[in-house]
Amino acid sequence: MRFFCVAAALATASAFTTSPAAFTTISPSVGERSVNNVFADNSAHRTRKATIVMDGKANAIRDRITSVKNTRKITMAMKLVAAAKVRRAQDAVLATRPFSETLQSVFGGLIERLGGEAAELPLLTQRDVKKVTIVVITGDRGLCGGYNSFMIKKAEKRYNELKAAGVDADMVLIGKKGITYFQRRKFPIRKTFETGQNPDSKQALAISEELLNTFLSGETDAVELLYTKFVSLIASTPSIRTLVPFSASEISQKGDEVFQLTSGNGDFEVERKELDVAEPQEFPNDMIFEQDPLQIVNSILPLYLNGQILRTLQESVASELAARMQSMQSASDNAGSLAKDLSMQYNRARQAAVTQEILEIVSGAQALE
Repeated sequence: MRFFCVAAALATASAFTTSPAAFTTISPSVGERSVNNVFADNSAHRTRKATIVMDGKANAIRDRITSVKNTRKITMAMKLVAAAKVRRAQDAVLATRPFSETLQSVFGGLIERLGGEAAELPLLTQRDVKKVTIVVITGDRGLCGGYNSFMIKKAEKRYNELKAAGVDADMVLIGKKGITYFQRRKFPIRKTFETGQNPDSKQALAISEELLNTFLSGETDAVELLYTKFVSLIASTPSIRTLVPFSASEISQKGDEVFQLTSGNGDFEVERKELDVAEPQEFPNDMIFEQDPLQIVNSILPLYLNGQILRTLQESVASELAARMQSMQSASDNAGSLAKDLSMQYNRARQAAVTQEILEIVSGAQALE
C-alpha cells in the first residue's frame, strides 16, 4: 500500500514537469540537467537557448528580429553607396566648370561687339508660341522618396496648363520612371532617353541635337526643361526653365553655383558656393575675325545648350541620390526602432515562458511534499 502511494505521488509530480508534450520545450543540453543543477550552475543560463513557446511566438519574433536587422544593414549600405555617387556627381560638375566659364566669357564679349545684330540669330528669336516641347528629367530607379513623383506631377500639371491655354505640347522624356508613367497614359511623346547614374557629354549631345533640330525645323516654338534643382541632402526643388529660344542677357549675365559634399561629426552635409558671372572677354575694335562673329555666336549656342543639359542632368542625378540617401536613412532608423520593439516583445514572451516553467516546477515540488 505504501509503494502504491509513492508511485502515485511520482506520477502526479511528473505531470507538472517539463516534457515534449508540456507547455514548453527545453533544448536537450539543458533538459538533461537536474532541477538543482539548473539553479546551482550559472553556466546553464549562459548556454541556455531561446525558450520555444508552444505557439511558436518566441521563435517567430526572433526570426523577424534577424530579418529586420539584415534589412537595416542593406539600407545603410545603400545610403553609403548613394553618398559615394553624390561625390562623383560633384566632381563631374566641377570638371565642366572651366569650359562653361570660358564659353560664357566669349559669348558675352561677342554679344557686346555685335550689339543688336545678335537678335537676328534663329536661336535668339522669339516666336509666337503655338507648340511647346516639354523636357522632363526623372530617375531610372526607385527607392528615392518622392523624387520621381514630384517631377511627374509637375510635368503633368504643366502639360495641362498649356492645353488649357490652347497651346499644343509634346514631351521629350529622360528617365525610365517618367517614360513608364507617361507612356501608360498615352501622352504625346517625341523622344525618350535614359538618365543613367553618370551623365556624360555624349548623352547630353544626343538630347541637345534632338531639341535643336525640333526647334530649327519649326516643329516647336519653345522648349521648356523640367528638372530637380539640388538644394541640400534633405531638400530638392522641382524647377522649370525655358531652354530654347535663348536669352542673350541671361547667358551673359547669369551666375552659377556649385555644391560640395562634406562630412562632419559622422553626418553628411552639403556646402553650396555662389560663383560670380564670368567677365565678358574684350575684343579690340580693330580685331579681324576669320569668320563672321554672327556665325561664331551661332556655333557657340549649341555648345551652350549642350553644357546646360549636361549640368541639369548632373544636378538631377545628384538630387535623386540625395533623396535616396535620405530615404535609406529613414528606412534604417525605422528598422532600428522596429528591431528594438520586437526585442522587447521577445523578452516579454521569453520571461513569461520562464515564469510558467518556474510555476510548474514549484507546483511539482509541492505535490511531492
